[in-house]
Amino acid sequence: MAPQTAVLVTGASSGNGQATARLLAQRGYRVFGTSRNPSTADTTPGVEMVALDVRSDDSVAACVKGVLDQAGHLDVLVNNAGYELGGALEELSLSEAQDQFETNFFGVARMVNAVLPTMRRQKRGRIVNIGSLAGLAPAPFLGMYSASKFALEGYSEALRHEVKPFDIHVSLVEAGFLRTPLREKRQMAAQRLSEYDPWRQRALDAVREAEEKGPGPELVAHCVLEIIESNRPRLRYAVGQQARVVARLRRFLPAMAFEQGTRRNFHLDMK
Repeated sequence: MAPQTAVLVTGASSGNGQATARLLAQRGYRVFGTSRNPSTADTTPGVEMVALDVRSDDSVAACVKGVLDQAGHLDVLVNNAGYELGGALEELSLSEAQDQFETNFFGVARMVNAVLPTMRRQKRGRIVNIGSLAGLAPAPFLGMYSASKFALEGYSEALRHEVKPFDIHVSLVEAGFLRTPLREKRQMAAQRLSEYDPWRQRALDAVREAEEKGPGPELVAHCVLEIIESNRPRLRYAVGQQARVVARLRRFLPAMAFEQGTRRNFHLDMK
């Protein structure tokens, strides 16, 4: 009897991660979900919660070792842990910017480095990185978050080439604005410059409106399932109509026209 496919989903206590972990467990996968505080996280039937802080080398090593000790193997890593940092780029301290990258980018790199030795020995594996439409088309006043997701785009594409000889497949999920708890947990720059107040507020109001009208995290969960079950998973998966439309516009529109559309969508030129 073939061993049950083992999946590790980071940031599984809410939102995209929780929806993904729940769906995979329902489909018969052995799912390990992570949270910085698993004892206080919402319990998802069929999901084994483990402690993880993706900003810590020791925590990452302990998490992966714990999963391997229990399952004996690891077939799929879903890198979902992350948060949004808002504010004008001038308002953000370097410490705030570094914290954003420690979670959204270096957290992914830590997890990948921790699981690759096992996946290479197995000669198989799937790595699914939860990116964002903001990694293709940056959102004003979410600039550092966008930068972290742009970095994830380049990292994932290069990684895909490097690990292909080991039958390890790397994919990116690029979701548009979604109705998830992420919007309620957005962190803002500690220091505000009043000169940016009108434009910052308009842009973030536009983001909130798009999120409230957007689909739920189940859309990402089903995309991850599709990637895992595909014989030849692609590099990029745009999730949601908005993401698909914007990705096409970014590719085919003249740069000036796309820029004007961005300013219009975020209400940056209103008087």
